[in-house]
Amino acid sequence: MRFHKAETAFFFFIALILLAALSIFYGWNLLGQPAEALSEPGRAEVLATLRTILLATVVLLGGTLVFGICFILPQIRTQVKEGGKLREMTASLSARSRNLEQAALTDGLTGMQNRRYFDDALKEYLDEFRRIDKPVGLMILDLDHFKLVNDTYGHDAGDEVLRSVGKCLKSMTRYHDVVARLGGEEFAIVAPNMDLELLQRVAERMRKAIASLPIEAAGTQLNVTSSVGLALWDREETAEEFYRRADKQLYEAKRQGRNRVCA
Repeated sequence: MRFHKAETAFFFFIALILLAALSIFYGWNLLGQPAEALSEPGRAEVLATLRTILLATVVLLGGTLVFGICFILPQIRTQVKEGGKLREMTASLSARSRNLEQAALTDGLTGMQNRRYFDDALKEYLDEFRRIDKPVGLMILDLDHFKLVNDTYGHDAGDEVLRSVGKCLKSMTRYHDVVARLGGEEFAIVAPNMDLELLQRVAERMRKAIASLPIEAAGTQLNVTSSVGLALWDREETAEEFYRRADKQLYEAKRQGRNRVCA
């Protein structure tokens, strides 16, 4: 097993301290003799040895101090800097990941939720509202003759229409409603805790608001209308079945002449 440079330095530092501690312990044992014994023959050599040990201990401690300041401290500072950079990189990657996740669930043109978010949210709402036995309403909204807007005034004008309609829908919904652009000129709203009568009134207000929405684009004022299909969840059908039923009502609104609400 290979050690990191900082780990090797740490082990060497500990070894120096242990050597100094052994030297001090050995010198302590020598000094532990009775005072009278110091005058016995041969004790002068013991004192000289003790002096040498103490000198070696001072050198070891000095070397340990120098080694700690000149080598271990820079290693610690390098590790701290690397750790700080790693934390910054991790935070940056986490923020980027959150932004990417948000982007994956958001329609880039209107800033609304997209089809992926809508599909997941609809399933979660149905699971939760099945548990608490409360109604869930669904609106599928499509702009009438939107292709004509693009063909006549250009796609920039069409984009401005979509942004304006999206802003209008968000301003007329509650914070817990799911408002999404499904693609093209089609939008959807999941509206919990609404019975069919209330759902129809809200959808009718939205239809009228879109029809009267002044949209400045391509140097002119555009007006668009919308068709809306409604469904109230029967508490048995799946999210896909629920969506298809509302979508069927949307096509019925188109068939009846557009610019109307069908439930």
